[in-house]
Amino acid sequence: KLAEAVAAGAREVKDAEVSVWQVPELTPDDVLEKSGAKAARAAFAHVPVAKPDQLAEADAIIFGTPTRFGNMCAQMRNFLDQTGGLWMKGALIGKVGSVFTSTASQHGGQETTITSFHSTLLHQGMIIVGVPYSEQRLLNMNEITGGSPYGASTLASGDGSRQPSENELAIARFQGKHVATIASQLKRGRG
Repeated sequence: KLAEAVAAGAREVKDAEVSVWQVPELTPDDVLEKSGAKAARAAFAHVPVAKPDQLAEADAIIFGTPTRFGNMCAQMRNFLDQTGGLWMKGALIGKVGSVFTSTASQHGGQETTITSFHSTLLHQGMIIVGVPYSEQRLLNMNEITGGSPYGASTLASGDGSRQPSENELAIARFQGKHVATIASQLKRGRG
């Protein structure tokens, strides 16, 4: 839901072409089955799987990852580790990069996941864009909510009982629109 909100925000920008992709799953099917995650994974069956070289075609890339112990998940790390060829060519230099995340607890490492992800984007030469405080929902103190100047986030329970709140989804839409706007401005500037 957070990825869909980010994409919806990006689509609000004139002439933005927006695609949603997922990275390949690394966990064997039998392990997913035993953990109960195979049914949840089926919900993403319609989302195409990205290949690292596709990143070079984009003007902006907004990465989403669940948090695993304050870091990105292994699937995303594995995907990014395959971008060495892009790094060698400088294929991502000057592209806009942004990150959003989901944690299973209120203090599950939302900010550390995003900021540690930024290291990879900086090595690739990307321009990092977060969520400025002009997005007033970051200041919401009336509820437990994700979202920070580093990027949109949500607190999600493993059993699905807590879904992203409207505040969290609004921050995600803002992030998508903000990133797409900056990418569009940079692209126009490059002529």
